[in-house]
Amino acid sequence: MSGDAAMRWAPLLSSAMGWLLWCLLVGGLANRLPLAWLAQESWLSRPRPWGEGVEAYERCLAIRRWKGWLPDAGGALPGGVVKAHLARQDRPSLERLLAETRRAELVHLALWPFWLATALWLPPPGVLINLLFATAFNLPCLWLQRYNRLRLQRILAP
Repeated sequence: MSGDAAMRWAPLLSSAMGWLLWCLLVGGLANRLPLAWLAQESWLSRPRPWGEGVEAYERCLAIRRWKGWLPDAGGALPGGVVKAHLARQDRPSLERLLAETRRAELVHLALWPFWLATALWLPPPGVLINLLFATAFNLPCLWLQRYNRLRLQRILAP
């Protein structure tokens, strides 16, 4: 590869490496969060006051149609929990899955702002591409975690 070709690929490669390293760092740190910290709702994870509900996600976002297409990286790191399907349906397992939806939501909220860091080495069009990438790859995952959490809360309600 010539020097000119390498320079043309440098922004793409630096962004890809940056995203990869950021994902590993955030995922690794999130995996270390104590389960007790995730057992309760916080201001960040509680249902929104504008009527956030299972039906709204199904009606407005057609989430049931596309949710199966999203990858589940819960098992990618040691100690992670796969959230794609229910392995067991007893109360402790469902409560653990509920906590893991909070962990996954925190991960995707923490991943999204990395696009801002790309402004350190990319021109504005490159930063815009990274913003679009960050949004396209994190927003559906956030929606899915919130949807799943609402469904689990409904199941676990007394």
